[in-house]
Amino acid sequence: MAVGLITSQRFKDHRTGLGHPETQERLIAILNKISKSSIKTSTKTFTPRFPKPGIPEIIHTKEYVDRVKHACSIGASIIDTVDNPISPDSFDVAVLAAGAVVEGVDLLFKNGLNSVMALIRPPGHHAEKNMAMGFCLFNNAAIAARYAQNKHEAEKIVIIDFDVHHGNGTQHIFEQDPTVMYISTHQYPFYPGTGSENDIGIGAGINTTRNYPLKAGVGDKEFIDIFDNSVADIVLSYNPDLIIISAGFDAHILDPIGELNVSTEGYYTISQTIFNLAQESCNGKILSVLEGGYNLTALADGVEVHLAALAGKSL
Repeated sequence: MAVGLITSQRFKDHRTGLGHPETQERLIAILNKISKSSIKTSTKTFTPRFPKPGIPEIIHTKEYVDRVKHACSIGASIIDTVDNPISPDSFDVAVLAAGAVVEGVDLLFKNGLNSVMALIRPPGHHAEKNMAMGFCLFNNAAIAARYAQNKHEAEKIVIIDFDVHHGNGTQHIFEQDPTVMYISTHQYPFYPGTGSENDIGIGAGINTTRNYPLKAGVGDKEFIDIFDNSVADIVLSYNPDLIIISAGFDAHILDPIGELNVSTEGYYTISQTIFNLAQESCNGKILSVLEGGYNLTALADGVEVHLAALAGKSL
């Protein structure tokens, strides 16, 4: 089973500066790993195109999108908070990342692929409708979800976020929307401070937000049990038309930022669980979107085993 890979050398052009963990070397490490791995034979690579105007505005306010564009055009070094460095090319790169995820959705619904991974940067799950946060400019997973609904009439979508940080932006965007379920496992308390187990949605969206806050050092067992049991039951009961993964690999035991101590094999196991859930609930349709992961070896290894699971292969 082939997995689509959407990526571009252009994603290296978002420059974050010396010492910042979200760097172009992350993507280089992943692509080098794939090029030498047996998983390469199970992938089909696509180069994203810049999307039609208005794609970021599917989720973000026009004022915010214009503000990001202006800040990059005048050579600003950060936007909104100090952890969001930008460079002159950052706006175009972020728009291309949004284009990559909507192209990934098209590949799933029009081209017959079951699984697609968008190897993109900057990441997205912290980005709010009108504010950059946590290395993120545009919320790629949220854009993909709304695009799938608008373009391909997907009625219900599940976003599963296994980044070590809670995706505050994704939760806030959909917390009143019963047509998009957001499920997150994350270290807690930790940046950005959101994602308690009591956050279950608002109004019509109650019970379509599910958070699994985890203590530092938890390791594989509890992490995997959540996916095998609670997450599996929730997804199958919801019966989505598409599963989107916010795939962060910073819960790895080697990561310099996260402290959940998940192994590479643990990432394979939860990815295999999600693959099986997609087979049962949405004809196998999975879009995986790269988020965090800041140890280059752990990140590359994590993506490799994640792709293996999405291809239906054993380790």
